[in-house]
Amino acid sequence: MQAKLEDIFNFTQTSDDCVKCGKCIPVCTIHNINADEVTSPRGFIELLGAYKRGDLELDKNAKDIFESCFLCTACTEVCPKSLPTDYVIEKARVDIANKYGIAWFKQAFFYLLRHRTTMDILFKLGYVFQTCGFKIKKDIDSMEPRFSLPIVKKDRLLPSMGKTSFLNSYPENISNGSKRKVAIFIGCLANYNYTNIGKSLLSILKHLEIDAFIPKAQKCCSAPAYFTGDINTVEYLAKSNIEYFETFIDDVEAIIIPEATCSAMIKVDYEHVFEDNEEWLNRARALTSKIYMATEWLEKETHLKTLLASKGSSSTTVTYHDPCHAKKMQGIHKEPRSLISQNYKIKEMSDPNMCCGFGGVTIQTEKFHLAQAAGKPKAKMIKESGADVVSAECSACRMQLNNAMFEEKVETVFKNPIELIAEALDK
Repeated sequence: MQAKLEDIFNFTQTSDDCVKCGKCIPVCTIHNINADEVTSPRGFIELLGAYKRGDLELDKNAKDIFESCFLCTACTEVCPKSLPTDYVIEKARVDIANKYGIAWFKQAFFYLLRHRTTMDILFKLGYVFQTCGFKIKKDIDSMEPRFSLPIVKKDRLLPSMGKTSFLNSYPENISNGSKRKVAIFIGCLANYNYTNIGKSLLSILKHLEIDAFIPKAQKCCSAPAYFTGDINTVEYLAKSNIEYFETFIDDVEAIIIPEATCSAMIKVDYEHVFEDNEEWLNRARALTSKIYMATEWLEKETHLKTLLASKGSSSTTVTYHDPCHAKKMQGIHKEPRSLISQNYKIKEMSDPNMCCGFGGVTIQTEKFHLAQAAGKPKAKMIKESGADVVSAECSACRMQLNNAMFEEKVETVFKNPIELIAEALDK
């Protein structure tokens, strides 16, 4: 789990407090594929301390080093002093963005995150033109490519875009005849690319006879911009979501999120964003008691396990990958397994806690070779598990693992645990 906000030190103190024990190195995603001391957690910490002391210039070499971190938080999980390496790197990336600017295609992407109506229009066009020129397996969320973007490798697998987003496919209020109601925060990838996740979540709530509220004015959680250092976009999106959530938070039991990254961003990182703004920090904290990952809430607050147990077992086997933003940041890993195991046999891979290697927008667009290298061992683990399905409650992991399995010729299919649960209930 990450250190509490009040325990987070400044860059120099974090550097001074690192005892260089090296426990972080074996679990570091970037160090495992680029075994250089500067791209290790203690290397990052030392360089960040030197930068803040004025002993290191934030030149392009330093920029390249600080942008190579996957922000998987594996180092913070094992650090005996709980040093927030990921947090200080995120702060440094704000300085990088201020000094060097943000690439045009990232600016365009973040503009779309701020303006959902424009994004809706472009994604509808994207369904027609299929803006991914990739070799795509039809059984993993994709359609045949027809149009290629020049900035992306043609042999890379990316998800297709749905004809209609999840948010535009359903009414805002769905009654299942209950006095209980939850709100759904869907996340951008599940809204546009993996729309079956939201459909499956609605099916589960129907079986549980719990009403669903789909807040149509929800915006991106801001994680892509946060990990890139675009603090202006982050604050705009975070404030917009907080203000909107406040209008209905008292009318629902919870806001459930079938995405680890979105949940961690809203529940944990919003506090980091507003650490110097007491008003917005308090407003963000006031919401956290009702923010849940979907499987977390379903396992703890409903009779879903009992309902699933009555449906019998499936012959399908599942191996579960723990998203970094689920287990490491929120301590959530037992809950999805508890639900899935009611109907499916779980065949654990050798290291389910190892980062998939997604790494954020910069890794995926400018340093994709690092994502590929980090994904290979994970694809191998999935194959060696012998499972029919690999599951994780994170669409970023889904995109990364689908591509890694595609490149390594692994035939295992990816499904969100919400999809697996809905399939079991619908039998």
